Amino acid sequence: MLDYPEMIHLTPTGPVDASIEVPGSKSLTNRALILASLAEGWSVLEKSLIAEDSQVMIEALCHLGFSIKVEGTTFRVEGNGGRIPARAAELDLRLSGTSIRFLTALVAIGRGRFRLDGTERMRQRPIQDLLNALVGLGVKAGTQFKTGSPPVIVEAAGIPGGEARIAGGRSSQYLSALLMVAPYASAPVTLTVTGELQSKPFVDMTLKLMGDFGVEVERDGYAQFSVRPARYRARPYRIEGDAMAAGYFWAAAAATGGRIRIENLGRHSLQGDCRLAWVLERMGCRVTWDNESCELIGPPDGQLKGGRFDLNDMPDQAQTLAVLGLFADAPVEIDNIWNLRIKETDRLSALATELRKLGAQVWEGKDSIVIHPLEARPTGIVIDTYDDHRMAMAFAVAGLRIDLSLRDPSCVRKTYPGFFEDWAALVA
Repeated sequence: MLDYPEMIHLTPTGPVDASIEVPGSKSLTNRALILASLAEGWSVLEKSLIAEDSQVMIEALCHLGFSIKVEGTTFRVEGNGGRIPARAAELDLRLSGTSIRFLTALVAIGRGRFRLDGTERMRQRPIQDLLNALVGLGVKAGTQFKTGSPPVIVEAAGIPGGEARIAGGRSSQYLSALLMVAPYASAPVTLTVTGELQSKPFVDMTLKLMGDFGVEVERDGYAQFSVRPARYRARPYRIEGDAMAAGYFWAAAAATGGRIRIENLGRHSLQGDCRLAWVLERMGCRVTWDNESCELIGPPDGQLKGGRFDLNDMPDQAQTLAVLGLFADAPVEIDNIWNLRIKETDRLSALATELRKLGAQVWEGKDSIVIHPLEARPTGIVIDTYDDHRMAMAFAVAGLRIDLSLRDPSCVRKTYPGFFEDWAALVA
């Protein structure tokens, strides 16, 4: 992967004008890796994400005994028919929340003792809601230090099945993790969601991918899901471009009054994060979709419209939208994003801190943030990134209009190792 300096300096530019392909979707790549591992035979995943998060998932699956061959952005995965080859494993998932949640559910269908851990920050991130649901399905699982956060210990003997309740208020990934392994339970599984489910489009993505691999799920909206014993079918699968990554480039066009075409993300995308393009349309941008791509043209001089936006279905786009609030004609209020506080960092607090460094008036609520437009352009500000890839990429957007530096840009390796190389090409 690319080497980055300790700090990157960004200076204002004119309108951007580019057509690019973004890396493969992290969410689709890691889901497809799980389903392909559970299928029988070889699956070929094309245009996959090459980044730390997918590397962590692949290393863990290989440690569990699966065979995965990486050839550029093509992953060849030999599924084991719903069996976990290893009888015991110690898995280091670093800071990959997707990996630890999906793999906690995956190892439950195996036989043996599995321990899943990560970084110091990972040990602060909650996972008890997922464990409670697994226990409800007959699995022996808990946290090593009784904190409700990793390390996780699973004493696996298969998933008996039955009915379980899963809290929806923290993360939809708990539900997605259970859904993906449910076909390999000994009996039908019924999952009832309690509370308001977060990030609903990610559950839709999971169900669509499960269907693509041959397993259908009965559902009652987002309240209840029923899965009968079934088997995934190995297949070739092409990963579409990452909508989160696309968001930073759309924002670049929005902030500078420029144009960006994303060549590998079309109108039929499975990713809810594509809705950011419609949010930007409300803020004054022009958006054009076709089957394979999306073009966004920003308003003249990057003068965006303010407003109030509920981002519960795509909370990871909140940082990008918050930065764009600096350049709006009225305050930008972002609501219903409580779970940003349990991400790689407390993203709401980090956003408020760094936006204030730039001179913005910011109000931080429990599950919301309000950003007032900048009245003056500061210079020489150093932005901290909190070892959070999305903080670094979101504040790169600010660097198109404000002279600033980003500390620890290497954190983008988590999902987009070549981000700053591609970013530099926009303004070359």
